[in-house]
Amino acid sequence: MRVVSYLRVSTARQGASGLGLEAQRAAVAAYIAAGPHTLATEYVEVESGGKASRPQLIAALAECRLHKATLLIAKLDRLARNVAFIANLMDGGVDFVACDMPQANRLTLHLLAAIAEHEREMISQRTRAALAAAKVRGVRLGNPRGGEVLAKACKKGATVSAAERKAKADQHTRAACPTIQEIVSSGVQGSRTIATALNQRGIPSPTGGIWYEEQVRRTRALLSI
Repeated sequence: MRVVSYLRVSTARQGASGLGLEAQRAAVAAYIAAGPHTLATEYVEVESGGKASRPQLIAALAECRLHKATLLIAKLDRLARNVAFIANLMDGGVDFVACDMPQANRLTLHLLAAIAEHEREMISQRTRAALAAAKVRGVRLGNPRGGEVLAKACKKGATVSAAERKAKADQHTRAACPTIQEIVSSGVQGSRTIATALNQRGIPSPTGGIWYEEQVRRTRALLSI
């Protein structure tokens, strides 16, 4: 059976740290190893289970329809905690399997989805009640240093983002090195001509787009080509 796996975590922090994803990925791997299954693609979503609009799930379902594959998830509650969402999915022409309950039928899935939705609503109600009670007692909600904390978080996020962009640019640069050497060895020396040749071959630039003359000059200087 050809399967497309769908993993979901609720927060960006979980997605960045891998918390939750590795356990789901392990469950998917164990299910695939237990039967004659082939993993086609893995889709990862960072989104609340209460929201029905999820681009990665939409992409996973589209691939399932295209290749007549089965959507594979680690746990039913990773798919959604919403009965209507599960019902619409089940009527959407795509088979799906939950690793924690592979033999579940449609009735079982509806019941589990209803329980998960009820649990989500109860958690939300308890949280609102606790915050309201704390406010009545005079507890000051929120972080009084919220602006400072947010500024630090933004700075840290910008640093991480810059590091990720640099790592990706370095990866593209290293990948282009053999092709640039080949082009130069063939007698081509002009940076503009080399850029054209790289674009014709579909080699991404350090920024992931097309090559320009200045990018070629900087890359050649960096790689000493």
